[in-house]
Amino acid sequence: MKNTATLIDNRNGKSYEFDILKGTKGPDAIDISSFFSKTGMFTFDRGYTSTAMCRSSITYIDGLKGELMYRGYDIAYLAKNKTFLDVAYLLLNKKLPTKDEFDNFRYELKKRSYIHEGMMKIFDAFPSKAHPMAILQASVSALSAFYADHLNMDKPEEYREMAMRIIAKIPTIAAFSYRFSRGYPIIYPNLDRGFTENFLYMMRAYPYEHVDLKPIEIKALDTVFMLHADHEQNASTTTVRTVGSTHAHPYACISAGIGALWGWAHGGANEGVIRQLEEIGSVENVDKYIARAKDKNDPFRLMGFGHRVYKNFDPRAKVLKTMRDELIDEIGINSELIKVANKIEEIVLSDEYFVSRNLYPNVDFHSGLILKALGIPNDMFAVIFVIGRTPGWISQWMELKEQDTIKIVRPRQLYIGDTDKAPR
Repeated sequence: MKNTATLIDNRNGKSYEFDILKGTKGPDAIDISSFFSKTGMFTFDRGYTSTAMCRSSITYIDGLKGELMYRGYDIAYLAKNKTFLDVAYLLLNKKLPTKDEFDNFRYELKKRSYIHEGMMKIFDAFPSKAHPMAILQASVSALSAFYADHLNMDKPEEYREMAMRIIAKIPTIAAFSYRFSRGYPIIYPNLDRGFTENFLYMMRAYPYEHVDLKPIEIKALDTVFMLHADHEQNASTTTVRTVGSTHAHPYACISAGIGALWGWAHGGANEGVIRQLEEIGSVENVDKYIARAKDKNDPFRLMGFGHRVYKNFDPRAKVLKTMRDELIDEIGINSELIKVANKIEEIVLSDEYFVSRNLYPNVDFHSGLILKALGIPNDMFAVIFVIGRTPGWISQWMELKEQDTIKIVRPRQLYIGDTDKAPR
């Protein structure tokens, strides 16, 4: 028997049936693609909080249970046993790599990590104080001009090569964006270093000087990248898919995703966490700010707690909490910022006001502290997010590309403006 849902219009007694679609896990979905043609009405869902905009086999989230899976693998398992490149390969190829596949994938990324020298003029054109995200977004969009052989891609092998190219070049562009924004000399990729190690090297190195990168630092940043690799249909991923539905070039799609990610409510959230901790300043001020957060008449809100999707705990936060503590212990950081963060977390996890509202620490609370401990400046936090999210974005684009047909995204609206203003 076919599963359907029935809508009864109480205004006229008419009823309408719609198919119920079942996934392999999670809520069913009512197919309302024929809703307007059947009823003459639109559905209204601000923020798409109850709307599935696509079918996908990449990432699964259960916000009530605090579950996150990439291609069926639990995030805690991947964080403990795999690397960011393992996860990137998994997202792109629907399976974890063998040793030979991993080695070949790493080699392909290494040889594509350099960028066209002509792109240096783009970096140089920006003012000295330009935000690294502005430089990054413009540079990624420009990739289509420097790699025109990838403008039209219809074969899987063509866009898989493009996927490796953009995953490889994003860290280089990101590091160059940072160094240009600071007026530092450019450090080119070192092919003897691993993916994450190489990015830290390009961020920290100076010509003719040795750079000491501790294994725990590389592991911490690699974990941050991994936990941000994909997160279902969030704002930036939906942006990538929306732009992709117009058949725009994938570099344009990724650039649009970077623009969406830049917002303080999305990729800029961990930067906001650090700025708020800096505003609080010291442990002595914590109680005052906690009181403000609980005052319904005060607009102040604690950043880094609660999540749009996770109504229990954020599974990524659990992983990063452990990694954050290991990093801080090993490199010997005991700053006032860490003390403030620990005090706030201690109160929030035990205070009934926050517990009853499921305001647990989210990924932004811990990732911001990790990046700060690694010496990465605040305005690079969203850039770090971009590096981690790129494999997810391009995997989502590839999934869209592999569909039998691509339907351009075109939401409708509930018009509430003026009518009949023209003179008769």
